[in-house]
Amino acid sequence: MTEFDFSFAMGLLPQLLDALPTTLGMTLLATVLALGLGLCLALSQIFDVKGLSRFTDFYISFFRGTPLLVQLFLFYYGLPQIFPAMTSISAFEAVTLALALHFASYMAEIIRAAILGIDRSQMEACLSVGMDRLTAMRRIILPQASRIALPGLMNSFIDLLKSTSLAFTLGVTEIMSRAQLEAASSFNFLESYLVLALVYWMLVIIMTWVQKLTERRLGEAY
Repeated sequence: MTEFDFSFAMGLLPQLLDALPTTLGMTLLATVLALGLGLCLALSQIFDVKGLSRFTDFYISFFRGTPLLVQLFLFYYGLPQIFPAMTSISAFEAVTLALALHFASYMAEIIRAAILGIDRSQMEACLSVGMDRLTAMRRIILPQASRIALPGLMNSFIDLLKSTSLAFTLGVTEIMSRAQLEAASSFNFLESYLVLALVYWMLVIIMTWVQKLTERRLGEAY
């Protein structure tokens, strides 16, 4: 039985941390894009915008109904055959956009459910004092809905972080790719993937801590 190589594991950690900015960069950019797009999709459903709500239903159905890995390959390898301009997109950009488009479909449903969870009388009260629907949504409804949506959105953020591990399939050098390369060259698979798992775990712990702080802050008014 082969013993666990602690020296290799400790030597691998700095290499993973060196690739960590790539993982965090994809996560941050995709999260911002997905959150903004998810909000727009949710509002189009809430306000039942003519024509747009049907597109939203199709969008959510497609991105929730197909595997993320298939979407990555479709976006990076498939679409450039139809749109030659997309051949200039780097693997990092392709993964970031694909993650954003994928998780926006989930965030849209979370945000929509949170908005619908706010009593309808609050919108009616806003309209009665002269606010238009968008102003009421921005000033009154969304601040309250954000408190309801936060746990579900944070789960999506965490899932998005872990899904960046698929970026290695397109050749992006992030922590999963670095761990896999080291494991293949040294045959220390246990050490490589265990250290990788611990790095992801610590990132999720930090995100969970941020979630609790945010929930506490949002809950002060209640």
